[in-house]
Amino acid sequence: MPKVENAIIMAAGLGTRMRPLTNTIPKPLVKVNGHRMIETIIQGLNKNGITDITVVTGYLADKFNFLCDKYTGVSVINNPYYQEYNNLSSLYVARHKLKNTIILDGDQLIDNLQVLDPTFDKSGYAGTWVDQWTDEWIMHADDNGNIVSCDRDGGEKGYRLYSVSKWAASDSAKLANLVEDEFKAHNRDIYWDDVAMFKYPDQFDLTVHKVGPNDIIEIDSLDELKALDSSYKTIGE
Repeated sequence: MPKVENAIIMAAGLGTRMRPLTNTIPKPLVKVNGHRMIETIIQGLNKNGITDITVVTGYLADKFNFLCDKYTGVSVINNPYYQEYNNLSSLYVARHKLKNTIILDGDQLIDNLQVLDPTFDKSGYAGTWVDQWTDEWIMHADDNGNIVSCDRDGGEKGYRLYSVSKWAASDSAKLANLVEDEFKAHNRDIYWDDVAMFKYPDQFDLTVHKVGPNDIIEIDSLDELKALDSSYKTIGE
């Protein structure tokens, strides 16, 4: 059974849907009820014994440098392509870090630290079952939890995909090579998740890492932030 050796946290994006707040603060460094989102993730990883953490930065990259001094084992890799490419480029610049690895976005809250447990059976994505329609990515799985398809335009009666995935070393090696191929082919608009989920699904045997509906909170917009933290109520008004 593989065990997570390290983490890669994606933190290069512009956070445009959270402006004007993100005009001066990268989205992962925005505080929710007094705590920076990315720091809650780092602390959660540390509590699970994962201390080798790479943060991939781009927008306002220098704002993240303090993390390296504050947390032992945290390093930063700058993604100089973040304005030209989708997040494929972030995994491209960190591809040499891929082994038994957990990959996360830095702009979310993980309320259940068991989500970050380093033990896992096989590569896959965190997902929670939904009966009702959602416009989030929806994974469909067989009776054993193996992912058989994914709808990127939304769906129902499937597992909503969250940006928390664990990769066994053998899959990481394939993922690194394919991400490099796609980057060198100048596929600027794709997500790195597209590589395994849509472009080369036959090369991966992925599973759903089942989580509860409130275990992971993704904050995509200023309105969603205001709903969680009333101190931002007047921002943007």
